[in-house]
Amino acid sequence: MQHIPVKQAHSTNWLLTADGQPRGYIAPHSLQELWFHTGTACNLRCPFCLEGSKPGDDRLAVMKLKEVKPFIHEALYLGVQQFSFTGGEPFVAKEMIKILQYASQYRPCLVLSNGTAPLLQRFSQLVSLSSAPHAIRFRISIDYPDSTLHDKDRGTGSFAMALKSLRQLYQAGFNVSIARQQPREENTDDITDQYHKLLNSIGLPQTIPVIPFPDFAPPFVQRTTPQITEQCMRTYHTSASRRQFMCAFSKMVVKIKGRLRVYACTLVDDDPVYDLGSSLQESMNKQIRLGHHRCYSCFAFGASCSEGT
Repeated sequence: MQHIPVKQAHSTNWLLTADGQPRGYIAPHSLQELWFHTGTACNLRCPFCLEGSKPGDDRLAVMKLKEVKPFIHEALYLGVQQFSFTGGEPFVAKEMIKILQYASQYRPCLVLSNGTAPLLQRFSQLVSLSSAPHAIRFRISIDYPDSTLHDKDRGTGSFAMALKSLRQLYQAGFNVSIARQQPREENTDDITDQYHKLLNSIGLPQTIPVIPFPDFAPPFVQRTTPQITEQCMRTYHTSASRRQFMCAFSKMVVKIKGRLRVYACTLVDDDPVYDLGSSLQESMNKQIRLGHHRCYSCFAFGASCSEGT
């Protein structure tokens, strides 16, 4: 596989790599999971954020319940098994509690959160959702099992708040998991042990999942990555493993310039090439060409924002 800049790849025929080889692709087989991007507004300003989120950011606009409802029902018609929510910080959205109340009537839900003030301020409202018809799970970002490293980019006190959210959500009966950063060179066993000790220190079981994520780079960053060809997909993947790519079984709804659009996955909303239309049905009939630099993480390492129901 030839290394070429993403910018160069985007200037060529999208069906081909820069050297003329057929570009690798994924053919969606189902809609098992539907993601909603609640907007890039966030209470934090993390320099590594893959969405470039910060206070007041509106690259992707905040969603309202009335906008979410039609997609929930279209997804149910298509057989969806889970609704998932990401940001920004979802609890910055004023109607997030109402959205969760509505979605959890129909399917299990997953919410990604930084676990700081916006979540804690709404905790009393969240507790009432612990008895929702379908379970709501929370994945809290705890970048490192160390307060100094975590707070370096997220701000003083963020680590303590995230641990408080994790503990209180678990004690309220919700299933929880942790999202952590994954440095390129790490001793995974040692880091796993540190997280186990951290969980034990706050009275939580070591069985709570800790999910590592590589550095995806902020939006619009053009990284040089190997180009994924059809031959690569045949050589390094099987039909079964191709079905595990996130874009094979999930989609994400975003709000851009006042319009609700369906994108291929949670990692490519900074590139309009991956805008698949205004409806889920329309999006299901389109191949996903693996040309974004973040696609390589899925190809090589199996990176995925999804978490089974």
